[in-house]
Amino acid sequence: MTGSDRRGLPRLGRAALAGSSAAGAGRDWGSAPYPAPQSPEGLEGAPGIVHLGLGNFHRAHQAVYTADALRHTEGPWGITGVSTTTGSRPRPVIEGMAAQDGLYTVLTLHRGGAVAASVPGVHHKGLVADGQGAEVVAALGAATTRIVSLTVTEKGYTFGADGRLDLDDPLIRADLAGGAPRTALGLIARGLQQRLRSGAPPVTLLSCDNLMGNGHRLRGLLDEFIAALPAAEREDLQAYADASVSTPNSMVDRIAPATTDEHRTLAARVFGVRDTVPVPAEPYKLWVMQDDFRAGRPAWEQAGAVFTEDVAPYELMKLRLLNGAHSLLAYLGLLRGHRSIDAAVGDELLGGAVEFAMREEILPTVPEPAGMPGKAYVGELLDRFANPALGHRTAQVGSDGSLKIPVRWAGTLTESLAAGRVPRVLALGFAAYVRVITADGAYDEQRLGTVHDDARARLVELASRATGPDGAARLLLAEGGLLPQQAAQHAEFADSVAEFTRILDAHGAEAALRAART
Repeated sequence: MTGSDRRGLPRLGRAALAGSSAAGAGRDWGSAPYPAPQSPEGLEGAPGIVHLGLGNFHRAHQAVYTADALRHTEGPWGITGVSTTTGSRPRPVIEGMAAQDGLYTVLTLHRGGAVAASVPGVHHKGLVADGQGAEVVAALGAATTRIVSLTVTEKGYTFGADGRLDLDDPLIRADLAGGAPRTALGLIARGLQQRLRSGAPPVTLLSCDNLMGNGHRLRGLLDEFIAALPAAEREDLQAYADASVSTPNSMVDRIAPATTDEHRTLAARVFGVRDTVPVPAEPYKLWVMQDDFRAGRPAWEQAGAVFTEDVAPYELMKLRLLNGAHSLLAYLGLLRGHRSIDAAVGDELLGGAVEFAMREEILPTVPEPAGMPGKAYVGELLDRFANPALGHRTAQVGSDGSLKIPVRWAGTLTESLAAGRVPRVLALGFAAYVRVITADGAYDEQRLGTVHDDARARLVELASRATGPDGAARLLLAEGGLLPQQAAQHAEFADSVAEFTRILDAHGAEAALRAART
């Protein structure tokens, strides 16, 4: 089915689901987890959640949990979704949802080709931070807003290599100077100012991004932003934040790759509607949170969410094993010519090396949370990675490595080296990242896709100063701000990175992968 064929179908919307267009054509929406979206009553007027970062992950995770929770309890838990992209790039998600009554299809893709569909239907409306900053601030500051949640990726927290707020970032500087804010921290701070002025009730800021201790991290960066405001604004706002804002830690887990035209065709072929912004996702999902919500929350536990006082073991398990292995598969997969994660893990040599890294290098640094035995989780992850229906692109997973690598690999490396172990597959992974990000022609970019990284120009310039076949890797390890000094200054680890760099350059990824296991 082509794009022109899809144009003859009814567009996804409340009328299409309620009327004869979809249901009367024999489409069994009743087989989906949510037979129908939430009714618009209760979503009009006063949604209780404002979400920053209207990407696929949020739409396949928090929105799905919220829709399921509302099947069990009532509440003002509609979501105002905010796109936080900047610049003049097209915004197909927010425009597509606006044309579809805020609706979209979640396509749950099982191995073997089975597809399930859901239509969460919990989004109230959409806003764009870059251009509608004042409206976003008004939504954040509204007395009816009880939760502000975030999936803005590591990049959206605007911290520097030292982990502190990047006060040199031009968008941060502009937000501190006043005017309509565009960064997540600027939007939140201005929203809190409005709440302070109006006497609005307390609010919860819920980070759902892949940062260790994400709630604590968000709190610290917000405090730094407030401290950088002019003195006249600073004191009362900090006092309000201390008294009225909670920032619980959370861990989120579901693979939701980028939407392609194939997913639009799948929604059209299987369900008989034209959905321009469907979300593909794997069947697995998990959400673990501290139960520290100042003004209530949906009954997410009814949808399977886990509430615990200590999120850290779950975070470590997921960040180091899932995300850490994902990055290994991405960079090594690109060098092996694999376009997707399932192809990379299905490569016997590469998949075997990554499994070895998970079991022998990463797992010893991860405490096991209750109900999640480490060895079983590794096996489960390998099975999830191998789902060919997802088509998760290696270039997408590999993008923004300068921000992801410090989060995903640093802890494993630091703890392993302190214990006298040198993780050789991780050393190869770092060498592979350096090659992907600095070397023209390191992989077939036209076929496999571009690896985007805001630090690319800086890292390429740094690498250009190096001499010798392994000089770039040694220099980026020592001065690139990618790994902690314990790893950068560890002679045996640095030698391993240099060794794999020479092997990659001279003999390719196959030889390097074989060497990593010896």
